[in-house]
Amino acid sequence: MPAPFPLPRWRHLAARLRALVPSDCPLCASRGRGGMLCAACEDAACRTARTLPGLGLPWRCARCALPLPEHDTACPDCADLAPAFSRTIIAFDYAPPADALVLQLKNGRRYGRADLLGNLLAEAVRHQPQPLESGTVLVPIPASFASLRRRGFNPAAEIARALGRDLALPVRHDLLRRRREQAKQSGLGRLGRREAVRGLYACAPQARGLCVGLVDDVMTTGSTLHAAAAALRMAGAASVVALAVARTPGQFPAGLRARPRAECRD
Repeated sequence: MPAPFPLPRWRHLAARLRALVPSDCPLCASRGRGGMLCAACEDAACRTARTLPGLGLPWRCARCALPLPEHDTACPDCADLAPAFSRTIIAFDYAPPADALVLQLKNGRRYGRADLLGNLLAEAVRHQPQPLESGTVLVPIPASFASLRRRGFNPAAEIARALGRDLALPVRHDLLRRRREQAKQSGLGRLGRREAVRGLYACAPQARGLCVGLVDDVMTTGSTLHAAAAALRMAGAASVVALAVARTPGQFPAGLRARPRAECRD
C-alpha cells in the first residue's frame, strides 16, 4: 500500500462543519454538537485520564497507564516485563459509562463513534505534558481476518483515521501486518496473552527511523500492543508510543487499596 498523502483541505473543512451540527450526546442524550459528548459527560469520562494525579485521582504507571493506588506502587504489569513501547496515552478508563462508546463502535456498528473516540484520544494527546515526537506516524493494530469478516471494518484503523485528522498526523497501514490468525485471548492472564501473541506481527523495513504512535481501541494487559511494538522496534523504529482509547483498569496487587476518589464526581 502506498504511503499516505496529506488529507485534502475539504476533509478538514467537512470535519469542522460537522462539529457545528446539533446532535444528541451519545451517553446522556442531552444536546450536543457533531456527535460528540456534552461537556458534562466528557468531563466525567475523561477527567481521570487528562488530569495529573492527586486530589483523589489515581496515579498511573508511566509505561502502561494502569491506575495505581499509590505513587510509589510498582505496576504489577510492567515491574518484571517491561513492554516494547515507551509510554501509553489513553482517552479514558474502560469502565461505565464511557465503555459503552467503544461497544457501540465495535459491536453496534455505530461507525460515527470512531470520529468521537479519535477526537477524545486526540484531546488526551494534547493534554500530555510530553508531546508526541515531531514527525510521528500513526499505525493502527491490524485486525484479524475473523474480526474483519464479522464487523466489516477495523475499529483501530477507523480510530487512527480520525486521530490523524485531528492531530494532522499521517496514518500508515503499510508498516504492520499479522503473520497468522489467533484464538481469542479472553480467560488468559498477562503471561498467557504475551505468549499467545508472540511473533504475531511482522513489520516492513520502511519503519526504520520512524517515531510511531501505535493505535488501538482497548488496552487490557498491553500484550497485543507490546507484540506490535516489538515488531516495529525490531524493524528499526526509533520509538513507539501506545495510543489506546480505553485502558482496562485491572486489579491492584494483593494488600493494596485504591486511593479514595471522593473528589471524582460523575
